[in-house]
Amino acid sequence: MAVAPTRPWLVLAGLALGLTVTNGFARFAYGLLLPAMKSELAWNYAQAGWLNTANALGYVAGAILTMILVRRISPSNLFVFGLVTTTFALLATGANAALWWQSLWRIMAGIFGAMSFATAGTLTAGLFQNDPRRNALAIAILFGSGGGLGIVLAGAALPLMLDVFGPGFWPYGWYVIGSLSLIILPLGVWSGLQLQTPVERAAIPARLPWARMIPMLVSYMFFGAGYIVFLTFLSAWMVEQDTSAGLVAVIWVVLGSCIAVSPVLWRPVFARFGTGLPMTLILVGIALGSSMPVLFHGPVALTASAIVFGLSVFMAPGAVTSFARQNLPADSWARAISLFTVAFAVAQTLGPYCAGLIGDHYGDIGISLLAASGLLLLGAGIALFQKRL
Repeated sequence: MAVAPTRPWLVLAGLALGLTVTNGFARFAYGLLLPAMKSELAWNYAQAGWLNTANALGYVAGAILTMILVRRISPSNLFVFGLVTTTFALLATGANAALWWQSLWRIMAGIFGAMSFATAGTLTAGLFQNDPRRNALAIAILFGSGGGLGIVLAGAALPLMLDVFGPGFWPYGWYVIGSLSLIILPLGVWSGLQLQTPVERAAIPARLPWARMIPMLVSYMFFGAGYIVFLTFLSAWMVEQDTSAGLVAVIWVVLGSCIAVSPVLWRPVFARFGTGLPMTLILVGIALGSSMPVLFHGPVALTASAIVFGLSVFMAPGAVTSFARQNLPADSWARAISLFTVAFAVAQTLGPYCAGLIGDHYGDIGISLLAASGLLLLGAGIALFQKRL
């Protein structure tokens, strides 16, 4: 692993801001723009869901590519490259309304974002190598605060902007989050370059005990298929319920804020358990948050849903990163996390498009939110079978 930097908390801030771009903006801000794009471009739910499926397909390719490249290129360089290219993909997305153009840049954002996402956990795991408690906190902050900040910023700006200027203003939504990414870029790049992890060039790398990790892998796949439905279609469902733009903004800010503070809640859980129990608890929380708006209507139910979902959702990647760190040697972390990312990304491709088809069939995207909740509960049960390696 890399030598720990002299200012690890500042480095962590830059890595977390990198995930603000690659997760909070590139993956989830689309859910806020979806209602306007669907209305303005006359899409059905399947077409709207396709764009997040396209992003997920890119994520699969990026995760596989990262698994290959991580033995030749240092994780720090992959993180920096992914962050820079994701930023420009976001800016390009607003330039053309054609579905093929949207699909292209959603795919590119997925490919490049996966490079940063899959390597950020490895880099963060090297910040406090001899301090398990700080290490667990750093991993939780990375996945929670980074993506949570992106959702807060996008949630505070995009719904109100589209309400004032109309759905035809959606391209400027991409320009706004692309410009915010440009502001974040310097610190993110600097942080990545502080952790020049040496490339592992062993002729025969140690084999991953993947067969013994099947419960965690499968549960992470159910997470990928389930959580993305809520973040893709929440705004669309609220618009169907005639929710005001102000309330939409408030719910997303609450959601992102809870994501940002979730590391405080989960740090002791990650530090104590090297089994699948943290993943089980996380998936139960996501499932409850996904179903609450549909089962219990109104602002109170929406707020409760945002709180429960937000306190859980971004901790799933933290759970697998912590699991890898507690159960595998350091030179296997990058490959293990990449393997988890591939499994997650493959499953994530199914969620948005299938949910869109269900929504079109029933004429109610709320049915898709309930179906996603069921998948997440099934994944929670599977994760219980994961023992220490």
